[in-house]
This record gives sequence, C-alpha cells and structure tokens, in this order.
Amino acid sequence: MSAPRTSAAAPLPAEWGRTPLTVVMPTYNEAQNLPTMAEALMALPLEGLRLLVVDDNSPDGTGTIADQLADKYNEPGRTRMGVLHRTAKDGLGRAYAAGMTRAVEEGAAYVLQMDADGSHPTDKIAEMLGVALATGADVVVGSRYVPGGTLSDAWKPHRKLLSRWANAYASGILGTRVRDITSGFNLWSAPALRAVRLDTVDSAGYSFQVETKYRALRAGFTVMEVPIHFEDRTAGVSKMDLAVQLESVAMPWRLRSRALGHGAPGGRRAR
Repeated sequence: MSAPRTSAAAPLPAEWGRTPLTVVMPTYNEAQNLPTMAEALMALPLEGLRLLVVDDNSPDGTGTIADQLADKYNEPGRTRMGVLHRTAKDGLGRAYAAGMTRAVEEGAAYVLQMDADGSHPTDKIAEMLGVALATGADVVVGSRYVPGGTLSDAWKPHRKLLSRWANAYASGILGTRVRDITSGFNLWSAPALRAVRLDTVDSAGYSFQVETKYRALRAGFTVMEVPIHFEDRTAGVSKMDLAVQLESVAMPWRLRSRALGHGAPGGRRAR
C-alpha cells in the first residue's frame, strides 16, 4: 500500500500534543497494511499518541506483526503501542468496543477509531484533536459528506451512491443532523465513551458506528464533523459480508424503537 499522508496540518500547541490520545485499530488479515500504518502514526508530532491494535486472531499473522511493531516502537518508560489479542473473529463493533474500553481504562483522554487499511488520513488526526480541545466537542467525525470531504476516485458511481444512501437512510430514521453517521474515523472523549456504555452496544459490525454516535447524541454530547478524503484500500479485502449489511439495515429501526420506548440511552452526561 502507499504510505498514508502525514504532512500538512499546523502543529498543535505543545500541551495539546501531550494529551493522552489512543488510536484504536482493529485488524483482521491486515499484515500488508499494518507496518505502514504504524509507521505513519508513530511519525506524527503528537507526544501523547499511542496505538492500540485489536487483532482477531488473524490467520495471516497480523497479530505477530503487531507484537513485533510494539517491540520496535516502545521505549523504556514509554509505551507507544500495545496489542490486544482476541481469540476469534467476532465482528468489527465488538473489536472496537474491547479496544476503546481498554484505552479509557488505561488513561486515554481521547480515543480515535481508525481502520488499518489506509483509507483514513493520518494527517487529519492532529486537526481532529485540536477541534475537540478548542471547541469542547466530545465526538469529532472525520466526514466524507461535509463541504470539503471527498471520496476516492477508485470508488465506482454505484458504490458512492450506496454510501450516501446509507448515511441518509440512517440519519433520516434516527433524526440526526450528522452527515456521515456511518464514518469509522471518529475521535471520542473519554466521558462520552463512558456514557455510551460500550459493554451494552449491540452492533457487531459496521452499524457500531451508527449506534455509538446515536447514543452520544441522545445523551447530550456534542458531535462535530471535519472534512476528510477517504481513500480506497490498496491491499487486502473488505470485511463487509451479507450479515453485516443486514445488521446495518435493521439497526437504525431498532435504535429508534428503543429511543421511543425507553428514553435516552447512555445515561446522563458527566465529566
């Protein structure tokens, strides 16, 4: 894969750069992509950044590669990379929930969700953290569908149309103004993640992105969007199977039904 972009954004103030930020990156058969992604993240001028790889027992050896990378990047007295090994492929949503829970338990003030396939731009991470710290937003979404957001030219028209429809479908049912509610590139504050109650999230697949944002909104947290360029993966294959697609179609209706019947999920907002 080509190296993710790591240039550009103006540096954050030093105290902001030291903010404890954990990038949670689920992996399943990402042996070709992970070394490049880890290198790009470790090169960012963010002293407080840490990478947590959540590997679902990848048969291609991604977990072993992750351990080797952790040995490479960790320093005496400073853990820059960790690996959470899970015993089986159990869904993207559950991998994220496990990793994000651990990140908060280990002291992260902010947690960033990011794919391992190079589709999310590493050079936007500092900007997303800066937006959260400057505005007090609890969730910052890397958005393909706000002004300035773009999609890979490798995406065919029907795929772009399907992605836009999925966002309109979920947001329309749930009544949100988030333009990219299905985005998997999101920065979360620790208080927002605690209120979302990751241990009770139902979504096993990609609908995790919708369910968690909706819970945050219902609990009164502020969600902001910043434009990104979403690139197509250059190595490996997508993990989107039929079961995941069906869950994504059904989940917005389930969330709406629960909200109408039980009020706001996630509890009260607390700092």
